[in-house]
Amino acid sequence: MVFVDSHWNHKNIFALKFSKITGLTLIKETLLASVRNKHVAHAQLFMGNVGCANLALALAYVQYINCENQQETDSCGSCASCIQFSKMVHPDLHLVFPMANLEKINKEDLKAHSLKHFRPFVQENPFADIHDWGQYIGAENKQFSISVEEGRSIIQYISMKSFQAEFKIVLIWLPELMHSSTSNAILKALEEPPPKTIFILVANDIEKIIPTILSRCQLVYVPAFSEAETKQYLIENKQVDEKNALRIAKISDGNLNKAQQLISQEPDDSHETFATWMRLCFGRKYQDLLIFSEDLSKRGRENQKNMLLYGLQIVRDSLMVSANAIELVHQDENELKFIEKFSGAVNQKRLPILSEILTETFLHIERNGNGKIVFFDTSLKITNLMM
Repeated sequence: MVFVDSHWNHKNIFALKFSKITGLTLIKETLLASVRNKHVAHAQLFMGNVGCANLALALAYVQYINCENQQETDSCGSCASCIQFSKMVHPDLHLVFPMANLEKINKEDLKAHSLKHFRPFVQENPFADIHDWGQYIGAENKQFSISVEEGRSIIQYISMKSFQAEFKIVLIWLPELMHSSTSNAILKALEEPPPKTIFILVANDIEKIIPTILSRCQLVYVPAFSEAETKQYLIENKQVDEKNALRIAKISDGNLNKAQQLISQEPDDSHETFATWMRLCFGRKYQDLLIFSEDLSKRGRENQKNMLLYGLQIVRDSLMVSANAIELVHQDENELKFIEKFSGAVNQKRLPILSEILTETFLHIERNGNGKIVFFDTSLKITNLMM
């Protein structure tokens, strides 16, 4: 089993500071003010969709709480506490996260082994999700959960005095994956924790968290990144040129994790592919559409999905143009010309139907549908729609 951290480079570390998180000014100020005014809630739930900054904000927040030289808008980053928090090795930081049984790792060593890999995993990309975590440790097909044993370790940890910092921090990533017995085990601790103990929960799916946990937490809702924020992050932190940063920002739809994955993929030709596809559908060139579908099926699944997402964006932009709201369309000159022609060729009533067809196609591809069959079937539906 090969783990990513064997290739870990310190240059890839995400600094655990507010200044390194793009945008979200109001949330940052609210968190900072809670510390300055000594109104830090003892149990907080940072809620946001996959790829948002909820984990990054939580990490920056707990580092700021125990910083020995707090600045007005951020932790100092250089005191002993900040250095330990940035490496996620501070003795007063207890990390809880989903784990899976791994081959050749016995149950007694599982937490220590997983923690060794969890730290660099988060430091390299605090916007990652559970699927990335599974890939990182070579357990993609395993069942992940926060076990009952973890609940007991939390109770044991908070019963001890702090080692160095003013506050003990329990940070739970993805509490929606807690075993029901684990959730019940920590209920009392969440409601009445020992003095100077703070629980920070970081979740992606609030519907899967039991109500008794939710009722004991102060909710911090973290929105998805805006298109502008995603673009800014890619340009400033990933050295992506402006045109590609804008393209990726549109496709990723506020998911910074997905945006980072798109950087490493092959150059995108979604515009040319989608434009060709639509021309063939409009021309009712069935033989060419069959060949097109076969060629497209040979591409990677992510490439196919990106093209469909791009197509959905074109449909949305076409609706804006049809509604005389072209100022809301942010595309380059070549794409804008195509959108204007496309919106003229597809009337306003057909565009929502086309959006539904493309969305359904995306779901079939995501569920490993046969690419050739799926795309040819979609082509026939689009051709019929245009008649």
